[in-house]
Amino acid sequence: MHRLPRRPLLLALPAFGAACSADPAAEYLFGIGDPVRGAALNAPRLLGDTAQYAGRPAAAARAVVQLEFLAHALATEPRYAPEVQSTVLFQLRAARAEAREALGIAPDAPPEAVMDRLRAAADALEAGSPARAEAALDAPRIFALGPRATLARLGALPPLPHTREAAGAVAAELDRLERRR
Repeated sequence: MHRLPRRPLLLALPAFGAACSADPAAEYLFGIGDPVRGAALNAPRLLGDTAQYAGRPAAAARAVVQLEFLAHALATEPRYAPEVQSTVLFQLRAARAEAREALGIAPDAPPEAVMDRLRAAADALEAGSPARAEAALDAPRIFALGPRATLARLGALPPLPHTREAAGAVAAELDRLERRR
């Protein structure tokens, strides 16, 4: 019997975990390949307390990406949309509206555009390039306050009670759906 060496796998796990935490809405181990499941399971931890993002605008941007992703995916994904309780969808819409208001994001901005630009800004900040982050957020029809003000608000998110409630509700709803299946 031929055994594969374990060391390379063990060395890869920390990098894999770091990559997974970089974008909670991405496919990764804890979602077993399902980005909606992964985002929902992490929602309470990542969206339950916005104080954890004080001075961490890149992390805050990724948390808002997760909220945008969940609000959009649970309402549109064929696997989830027909089964998710309408109250959970309502809570997610209220949470998204609350977060968008706090950051000066246009209420009617397409979720994909918001997610793409926030991801780009987070990537730029993590790479040490605030200028690239500002360029990513330079979309007046989406980020009405402008890039600098948006970054400042990402670094000092206020408490978002609707977001906290929606985070718990979406995790509980996913648990309910999994138990039914």
